[in-house]
Parts: sequence; C-alpha cells; structure tokens
Amino acid sequence: MRRVRYQLACSLDGYIAGPRGEFDWIVMDPEIDFEAQFAQFDTLLMGRRTYEAVEAEGSRWPGKQFVVFSRTLQASARPWVRIVSGDPVPVVAELKAQPGKDIWLFGGGELFRSMLDAGCVDTVELAVIPILLGGGIPMLPSPARRRSLKLTSYRAFRSGIVLLEYAVLQATSEHDGQASAVPAQ
Repeated sequence: MRRVRYQLACSLDGYIAGPRGEFDWIVMDPEIDFEAQFAQFDTLLMGRRTYEAVEAEGSRWPGKQFVVFSRTLQASARPWVRIVSGDPVPVVAELKAQPGKDIWLFGGGELFRSMLDAGCVDTVELAVIPILLGGGIPMLPSPARRRSLKLTSYRAFRSGIVLLEYAVLQATSEHDGQASAVPAQ
C-alpha cells in the first residue's frame, strides 16, 4: 500500500517558512539527490495556499497528480489537478489503495495537522536546516494533538542539514496522547 509521507524542510526552531512565507533560507545541499527523492512520488497533497504558491511560480511537474484540499477553489481545468472540498480521509484512503508511488504531503502545516489528526500520515520526514528563524509558519500549528513518532532513519550532511525520518505511531486513545508501537496505516 502507498504511504502518505510529510516530507519537508524546516528550521531548527520548527518553522517551514519565514514570517512573510519566505523560504530563501532553505539550502539546496548538493549532497542530497533531490531528483531521486522527487521520483519516489507520483501524487502530491496540498492545501490552497501551497497550491497557489506553486501555480504562481509556474511550476508544472510532469507525471505528478496534484490533489488540492480547499473549500474555496473551483474545479481546475488542468487535468493533473484535482480539487477536493470535502472530507480528506476517504480521498486519501482511495489514493493509498490505488497502485502507484508514495504520496507526498507537500507544504502546509494546517493540512499536515488535519491529516495527522485523521490518521492519514504514515511518515514525517524532515530536512532540518541549520538556521533559527525566530518566527514564521510552524511545521505543526496550534492547537494540535500529541502524537508519538518512531525514528526510522537519519543522516547528517557537511552543510549541517540533518535528514530525519519518523514513522507516525497509531494513537491508542484520542484523549490520553498514548501511542502504540504500530506505525499508522
């Protein structure tokens, strides 16, 4: 079964973008094979703001399906973009059941929070950039439930970037914040 992987860059103090949404602080380390990482996915999940930023850049990623969760966007004329205004859980379950590569939860902390709460996220994969922004858009905005993670891999680079991969553990109770040792499905 395909996995939903929240793969992102964040500052050491937990921000995914600066106070004005800037991401010029993200180092493109030549030791990291971005092409190989990108090739692991054929579907990207994103919220409206992330999608609008991607569109503003004029980005088009051949072979990638965009699934955009938004209550305000209208259906897209672009065949690679699917706009979803309802509950993301059945959409994600449908995508995970289809054949294909893994699914990249791309951008937005608010979408990450809602997907995490719904049990839709399988891994959290951070490229921790050695910078303290002191403010900005948090990786996991408040309010958020406590979730336990299990470290599955890590790698440090000469640039100071550290790649961390965690499996999201299933919550055993919505109220107690406890988690089992079983990764989310």
